[in-house]
Amino acid sequence: MSSTISPAIPAGIPAQVTSTSIGKKLLMAVTGFVSFGYVVGHMAGNLQIFIGQNQINAYAEALHSMGALLWVVRLCLLVFFVTHIWLGIQLKLENRSSRPESYRFKDTVQATLSSRTMIWTGLAVFTFFVYHILHYTARVTNPQYLELVDAQGRFDAYSMIIMGFQNPLISIVYIIAMTLVAFHLSHGIESMFQSMGWNSPRYHGKLKALAILVSVVIFLGFISIPVAVMAGCITLPGGGI
Repeated sequence: MSSTISPAIPAGIPAQVTSTSIGKKLLMAVTGFVSFGYVVGHMAGNLQIFIGQNQINAYAEALHSMGALLWVVRLCLLVFFVTHIWLGIQLKLENRSSRPESYRFKDTVQATLSSRTMIWTGLAVFTFFVYHILHYTARVTNPQYLELVDAQGRFDAYSMIIMGFQNPLISIVYIIAMTLVAFHLSHGIESMFQSMGWNSPRYHGKLKALAILVSVVIFLGFISIPVAVMAGCITLPGGGI
């Protein structure tokens, strides 16, 4: 008698949810929505650097004042990211195993490039996310950032961001990563509406256009900072280099 080995289920996720494709897609839509909310919030926070050193440093201090709660939120986001990627891989493997050989070429023609590369862009973005945490949050890769303090005795996030993006390699990698984020979102947002049952032939075109527009706005918002730093529009306090 043959037996079927079920894929491992991440801790904390009910087996009933991940036992069907519909359940996986719904959970993937929820984790994707939370991740999207984080991306928008993170962008809004980062853009405060254009207001000035005092604003971005006050924002950073407010976050750090949350103490352990902030790391709990970060760990929860990490769980959402990992779950989202895990579900994406599972659905991709299931679709590939159930797809008839004769339909492969047809499906490839109909699918968009962003939809066919969702797994790879997702993994690439997650890899960058881990590096970004080590770079700007934990400051493991650049421990010299820990010594940055502004005139009010607060951690100088303003100078840290500028010093980081003054490195052309870091700025280029960041811009490439944001390109992948936008590419991923251009299909992910549309797919989220589909999985939640909020899409229809009547609104499909508009939702697709909305997904692209939101992705472009997020892309421009994020890359505006390294571009401004490299162009000299944002400089260190006192014009330091």
